[in-house]
Amino acid sequence: MTATTQNVALVTGASRGIGRAIALKLAEDGFAVGVNYAGNAGMADQVVADIEANGGRAMALQADIGDAESVARLFDTMLETFGRLDAVVNNAGILQMAGITTDNIEVLDRALATNLRGSWLVMAKAAETLSEGGRIIALSSSVLARSFPGYGAYIASKAGVEGLVKVLANELRGRDITVNAVAPGPVATDLFFQGKSDEQVESIAAMAPLERLGQPKEIADAIAFLAGPQGSWINAQVLRANGGFA
Repeated sequence: MTATTQNVALVTGASRGIGRAIALKLAEDGFAVGVNYAGNAGMADQVVADIEANGGRAMALQADIGDAESVARLFDTMLETFGRLDAVVNNAGILQMAGITTDNIEVLDRALATNLRGSWLVMAKAAETLSEGGRIIALSSSVLARSFPGYGAYIASKAGVEGLVKVLANELRGRDITVNAVAPGPVATDLFFQGKSDEQVESIAAMAPLERLGQPKEIADAIAFLAGPQGSWINAQVLRANGGFA
């Protein structure tokens, strides 16, 4: 296919929640969007349909970000379809609660396989693929500053992501490619509400000085800032979009 003159973004984990909001916002800002998903094709197709209904261009792409061959195919398909790639947002991740015990080592292995190894693979492939002016944006979490019990595996994996962001920014010196992370606080998504009582939700929402949960669109707006022309001088940073939660 002939290369588009439109800027092109790839968003991993874009079938729901924050990832969906990011895909919709970047499309609104004029990007053609690759909507990556792990397993729910129907939800990814709906994101594509919503983008196309608003006059945008998008395509749903299945890939497991923890698998190197799958990630390579994902990027190859993006280039074959759109002819270019300007921004990569690695939003895909998992959260499984477990205490730091010898019995829970598999929880750590799963978190690292998706959240840290997946970030490494996606960011590394983005670094190989993007040309001058490209943007790499990873998702971390503001829970790092809170150190809540049960979040050990998740926090370990996301702390690693923040480390990768700063190192990769330095490794890409001279190429005019920015590498940043956005670390959301508690956001009103189905994943956040899952397994929580109303009292728990209210307690967490009250932790931030703004005394509410964030909305997916607010995280998407922060991503769009970094991906757009306004973010050209922001590099090797972690933007904590959390209402003062931490």
